[in-house]
Amino acid sequence: MIDWSKNVLAPCQDVFGEPMVFYPAKGQSFPFSGIFDNAFKEFPMSEYGTEVATTYPAVGVNLAEFPKPPLQGDQLKRQSTGKIYVVREPRSDSHGSALLILNYVRG
Repeated sequence: MIDWSKNVLAPCQDVFGEPMVFYPAKGQSFPFSGIFDNAFKEFPMSEYGTEVATTYPAVGVNLAEFPKPPLQGDQLKRQSTGKIYVVREPRSDSHGSALLILNYVRG
């Protein structure tokens, strides 16, 4: 059985990740590594059956670095820019990673 966190996700974070700080709505802040994307694109269907392109910031994370799963309303800070984001929607997968859809707050 593949240890996705150890053999896949952690090496990806080592290469592509950047230092960040996570601020859960409840609990202590902690450092983590995230793969940031300033313009994540999604193409949801509109109510009229047409695709609508949407772009927003997002960060890929290894859930093994988190004491509990990220929730909507939690915040994070990119160390490289000092910008603060709030988690709009956490999307976890079955391999131990999550894509956090973000909204810009300040910084």
